[in-house]
Amino acid sequence: MSETPSNTLQYRFDGPEEAPVLILGPSLGTTWHMWDRQVPELIKQWRVFRFDLPGHGGAPAYPAGSVTELTTRLLTTLEGLGVQRFGYAGCALGGAVGIELALRHPERLASLALIAASPRFGTADEFRQRGVIVRTNGLDPIARTAPERWFTGGFAAAQPAITEWAVQMVRTTDPGCYIAACEALASFDVRAELGRVGVPTLVLVGSDDQVTGPAEARTLVAGIPDARLAVVPGASHLVPVEQPAAVTDLLVRHFSTAWQPAFETSTGQTALPAAALKPVLSAAPAQPVQTGPVAEIAPVAVPQAQGRPDPYDTGIKVRREVLGDAHVDQALAQADEFSGDFQEFITRYAWGEIWDRPGLDRRTRSCVTLTALVAGGHLDELAFHTRAALRNGLTPGEIKEVLLQAAVYCGVPAANSAFKVAQQVIREETTPQE
Repeated sequence: MSETPSNTLQYRFDGPEEAPVLILGPSLGTTWHMWDRQVPELIKQWRVFRFDLPGHGGAPAYPAGSVTELTTRLLTTLEGLGVQRFGYAGCALGGAVGIELALRHPERLASLALIAASPRFGTADEFRQRGVIVRTNGLDPIARTAPERWFTGGFAAAQPAITEWAVQMVRTTDPGCYIAACEALASFDVRAELGRVGVPTLVLVGSDDQVTGPAEARTLVAGIPDARLAVVPGASHLVPVEQPAAVTDLLVRHFSTAWQPAFETSTGQTALPAAALKPVLSAAPAQPVQTGPVAEIAPVAVPQAQGRPDPYDTGIKVRREVLGDAHVDQALAQADEFSGDFQEFITRYAWGEIWDRPGLDRRTRSCVTLTALVAGGHLDELAFHTRAALRNGLTPGEIKEVLLQAAVYCGVPAANSAFKVAQQVIREETTPQE
């Protein structure tokens, strides 16, 4: 255990100091204890390094809103400990960190295992919606439903102590850090980059995983040049907890065969070519998957306007982050020859120029926007900007205060209509899904 500054992660070591370092990365809502059943066997060959996500497991609550930031904190922690090269196994969000390491810091990574992982986790809207629910209701609704996402029904019924442990693990997480981690997953998408992962990779998934299941695992295997698939029967999302022996066996065999001597020092030696490494895994049951390079997507040429970059690309990114993919996709799909120029106009100037200015944060811009829409009586836009305000971090109580303030300066009838619209939206957005 260590004192943890804001740019590092809470961690622990197990195993002999002279052994190569193997890092185990946790999933959203869990702590390093999700790996407890793997550690006794792994420390026979490796020095095992486990870390907690910010605000998880009693770690200091310094939110990290992107996978890149989490990865940077991990590397800063390792550099402070003198760890240069390592093997890495990560589950779900921890797996996203592993992919980020392979893509951005390949010189540090010896071998990789991705468990219950995906190149893109669901949709951005799903995770931002989860953030709205947590901000409004706290973590209890998410905690109560964690076992059905993480475990098969039979396991959850047979292991009530582990089920309760899972609930309490989520319930004791810092809500702000959980919301930031949801944002990290919402913005993570490396589908076009998988072909650049250059280390031997084990992709491991539970056969009954309904969160990131075998389909997502096969996407990873098809895209990563040197990847092998292992499907663990009778397991759901938190497969290291539900089937610990199978996961331990697969990890030991992968890292024993795909980790060559060139990886065993911390001096930054060049890795052996991936083609020379031929791990042999018994994946039960697993279908052979043809691997091959992923087609690179050529960057879109950005038109220049008066010597400045065109703000459209920034605008569409901000517009999607604030309003949600579903809303933006619908608006763009409905655009035709008559209205298409208008959609381009608001994307470029409202979202690329104004909403992206650094002078106000998005919470403040949402407050201003809600007030202006009340004053103008624009109730349709008020509805989706109420959703946007929730995504931007305003609570229902704060939206209520904005509308009360607007009643004084914009008129009671306008505010009366606004309250009806906002109340309906807030009810829809903050009610946990059963």
